[in-house]
Amino acid sequence: MSQAVNNIYGSTVKTPARPLRMSIRSASGGPASGDATFEFESGTNNVTRRQFLSRSGYGIGALALSNLILSEAARGNDNVPSVMGPHFLPRAKRMICLFQSGAPSQLDLFDHKPLLNTHHGSDLPESVRQGQRLTSMSAGQARWPLAGSHFKFRQHGESGAWLSELLPYTAAIADRLCFVKSLQTDAINHDPAITLLQTGTQLSGRPSVGAWLSYGLGSTVQNLPTFVVMTTRGQGGQPVYSRLWGSGFLPASHQGVRFRSGRDPVLFLNNPDGVTAESRRNQLDHLRRLHELNEGTFGDSAIKARIQQYEMAYRMQTSVPEVTELTDETETTFEMYGPQSRQPGSYAANCILARRLVERGVRCVQLFHRGWDQHGDLPKQIRGQCEETDQPSAALVRDLHARGLLDDTLVIWGGEFGRTSYSQGKLTANAYGRDHHPRCFSVWMAGGGIQPGITYGETDEFGYNVVRDPVHVHDLQATMLHLFGIDHERLTFKHQGRRFRLTDVYGNVVRSILG
Repeated sequence: MSQAVNNIYGSTVKTPARPLRMSIRSASGGPASGDATFEFESGTNNVTRRQFLSRSGYGIGALALSNLILSEAARGNDNVPSVMGPHFLPRAKRMICLFQSGAPSQLDLFDHKPLLNTHHGSDLPESVRQGQRLTSMSAGQARWPLAGSHFKFRQHGESGAWLSELLPYTAAIADRLCFVKSLQTDAINHDPAITLLQTGTQLSGRPSVGAWLSYGLGSTVQNLPTFVVMTTRGQGGQPVYSRLWGSGFLPASHQGVRFRSGRDPVLFLNNPDGVTAESRRNQLDHLRRLHELNEGTFGDSAIKARIQQYEMAYRMQTSVPEVTELTDETETTFEMYGPQSRQPGSYAANCILARRLVERGVRCVQLFHRGWDQHGDLPKQIRGQCEETDQPSAALVRDLHARGLLDDTLVIWGGEFGRTSYSQGKLTANAYGRDHHPRCFSVWMAGGGIQPGITYGETDEFGYNVVRDPVHVHDLQATMLHLFGIDHERLTFKHQGRRFRLTDVYGNVVRSILG
């Protein structure tokens, strides 16, 4: 780099008569935000220093940036981000995760198994179960009677996707969706399973998916967080914890920011009574100077993160009220998202807000909707859940498509594991429950480089084991990062002597579902 700079300090730079080309490549051998090629006019033998710099300024800048990054690594800074932007051309720029906490029953929504209805009440064959572990809630049962779904299934769209009558709105967009019916997880209980799906491990304390995306790709917006989380207001069920959208050992600036319904979407964001915007700005300026003095003394990265968070909070005082106020949405939009879309904090209203956030450049939005943990009286409970979520989920996909956002916005719908094909507890003519089942479950994905109108993976005729194209949670995570242009094996962070990544030491990209 220094030699290259020294060579241009003369008054002219001699160039060959033929065009001169220069390509910039990263230190790893891959392209540095794409190859940069510079060409001088044929027959030009003398180029002034001004002409050379004006024509190759971007290349010089790329070289300088590369040199700075390498210098940081040479000084022992192991946590220079492993990507400065994507490793390769991304398909997705944004992600909306519609997380159905509690584990929706795939056998009553997506995975049509007529054999269960034929053998309703018969015992699950031991040749199917194969001694696999059960939860303590059903392990003590004398028998495990098969429970056929109470709901009718039929095929939809040109893709012929099977969907339950509980999901008429999702069925109407079946050809825009990719159904994965062979997902598997390692955890059999809610907390470790949701933690594994969100952070790549069953142990709490690791960075979440959104935090990894923020760390690896950075932010595209200055006045809103990179990662936003919302939960359905007043919805009971399995608890969701702030660590599920935390930054773990990554810098705190990458953690998710929770938006709430009501007057204060972000807690403690607004100025207290008697505090003006001018006085708040003056306070933050003085606080920043104190923090910078501390940072210069101790070199603690947490201090820099705190400065950034204070500044972001100040900018959000204006941007958050604007984005969370839905009064400028059309009547047609509210009708599309359903009757609950006007109720702040409802799942439908949060879906509209998710679309507004990604429109404004937020990279990752996660919606948590609880109440899918149906161990008993499943037919009644799951009907209510679908009435709340089916129409707004489908409307979000349609809305993104209409606005030209779906192609580069990845939408994922699903829970933490599946449900058993046998009934937990007493099986009656009108009711049954289903226990936790990590062996197989279903999700759907749309947009962001996913191939639409396909069904991937297959379970056995009992809906108990995967028989074709298994997809582990780590495979799903690797595929998601791939769609963002990230090699999941290269997005790492050194912590306590080990390089960690979202997929731990596992994961393969499911290339068959890529568009």
